[in-house]
Amino acid sequence: MLQDAMFPVKEYPANFAFHRENTGYKFIVREDTGTILSCMTNNYRLVKNVEIMNYANPAIKKNKGVLREVRLFGNGAKTTMTWQFPEQKVRIGPDDEMSPEIIIRNSYDGTIGVNIMAGAFRLVCTNGMVIGVVLDNYKNKHSVYNIELDKLEESIINTIEKTQYMFEDEFPTLIDTKIKEKHIVNFIKMFPIQANTIVTQRLMIDKPKTFWDLFNVGTNVLTHNMNRNTESTHKIENSLYPTIKKWAKTEVAHA
Repeated sequence: MLQDAMFPVKEYPANFAFHRENTGYKFIVREDTGTILSCMTNNYRLVKNVEIMNYANPAIKKNKGVLREVRLFGNGAKTTMTWQFPEQKVRIGPDDEMSPEIIIRNSYDGTIGVNIMAGAFRLVCTNGMVIGVVLDNYKNKHSVYNIELDKLEESIINTIEKTQYMFEDEFPTLIDTKIKEKHIVNFIKMFPIQANTIVTQRLMIDKPKTFWDLFNVGTNVLTHNMNRNTESTHKIENSLYPTIKKWAKTEVAHA
């Protein structure tokens, strides 16, 4: 399955027909089929799936990751690879467990950069929407001026290690620590006034007892009831987990 994404890719300069002067563009060609995947400017930096996997494979194997899915789009112009780490679990309900996942995306047509997303996901849609917990999200454009691409191996290893730490340390703290009334009040204040009714109804239905429960209430409201095209929604998404984690750690410290 992984081998499907490891096809050979090469750059070819886009020259004028009757002389060798370069146009400032280049073709990205899939060599096993001869398919032109894209025509990019010379500022585009090719990062091959094979190159990414040479960095990712050792770290993933070391942490006993299992390849779950490989998806190709546009004859291979875009690739999504997903690994799960089944030996590491967090219990979130009586019959419900989650394991960490790493999703690596890459493109040869400039539509997405090199994207490494780590977390515990309930659903990952083709449009990029995620329902679950995003622990880290590394994004870098395919640009010859982007020196961060030189640190790709370091970024992959750091993302995996951070995810392991979250499952071993942070998630259990949220799951095992009870919330207080003040946390419910502060939680409601995180959302805009016009969302108060929705948030309150969700709290009444779910009756959260722990910080993990409270986090899931927030995730539910954000993914099902908030306008995903507004900046305010994304601000809450970015602050929800860090804020609730901070509350939980404060409670543990004062216990």
